[in-house]
Amino acid sequence: MTAVVPFLSVVVPAYRCAAYLRQTLRGLQASDLPRASWELILVDDGSPDDTADVARGVADQVLRVADGPRGPAHARNMGARAARGTVLVFIDADVVVAPSTLRGFAAHFTADPTLGAAFGAYDDAPAATDFISQYRNLLHRYVHTLHPGDADTFWAGCGAVRRDTFLAVGGFDAVRYPRPQIEDIELGYRLREAGARILLDPDLQGKHLKRWSFSNMVRTDLRERAIPWMHLILHRGGAMQRGPLNLRVREKLYTVFTAVAVAATLGALVFANNALAYLSVFCVVAVLLGNAPLLSWFGSRRGFFFAVGVAPLRLLYYFEAGLGAAWVILTRQQPVGPVRLPPLTANAQGAS
Repeated sequence: MTAVVPFLSVVVPAYRCAAYLRQTLRGLQASDLPRASWELILVDDGSPDDTADVARGVADQVLRVADGPRGPAHARNMGARAARGTVLVFIDADVVVAPSTLRGFAAHFTADPTLGAAFGAYDDAPAATDFISQYRNLLHRYVHTLHPGDADTFWAGCGAVRRDTFLAVGGFDAVRYPRPQIEDIELGYRLREAGARILLDPDLQGKHLKRWSFSNMVRTDLRERAIPWMHLILHRGGAMQRGPLNLRVREKLYTVFTAVAVAATLGALVFANNALAYLSVFCVVAVLLGNAPLLSWFGSRRGFFFAVGVAPLRLLYYFEAGLGAAWVILTRQQPVGPVRLPPLTANAQGAS
């Protein structure tokens, strides 16, 4: 008897996340899409804990990166090679999908044969209740709900790609991104350059389980976001300026205003110059006024004092963006063009 080929292949890259993974797997098992329509592939990125054991008995395949950890980009590529489905659905190991999410992905790709990729958003009820975690996860939700429809980028926390298209563009760039960084964003640009249509549907939801600390947020925003993003901007230039999820002109202006505010504040303190102090205040007010819709949204969801707490974090975000850009520009050795990855080759028997 010939085995039924699933329509979706759900690929979950996992590293040292046994506690989170149990909830993620329960979420997938609660999906209202019939189990015969999707397979589950867990790729253990060399975890020192029992991550792989947690998945056994639930996943159809549990693969292990022998020389891991090599990052989620490599792990997702490994799962994609072993997949049998028409559509790859990437779910992070700390994301619990809503019961309707897999069905939603299947419906989009079935209804539109030209659709190359689709992704969703976090829900508005993050698991961790502390201020930093709520801020980070709700910010992601806010950005993704602002611009539904056609997109020029991609998100792999809860996103899907036609397998043939994914393999043809070379999958994730696991060489440039050996850690969790912006490997999904970079993939999105290559998908668009290949002519693939990408859809953002915020109704395809997942609950983020991650608990953020202040230090982890700062480190991630600078080292894993601002610096690699600036590298990507320099590599791709104007090709990154089309979509609403990209860095728009006003976001760049806010970064400049924040840098001027920092410099003016230092100058005012050193030289006791009131004009510089006024300049600093002007720049800060301009940035906060520009972020008024975001702050208002946070206020409507979590209250006035929560929104007040978000304000300095937005200034910190723009400061880190400027710092990352300056670091890349000052330390960059030579121009590097966009990477053209060779097509990925599927495993002959769908296993690794």
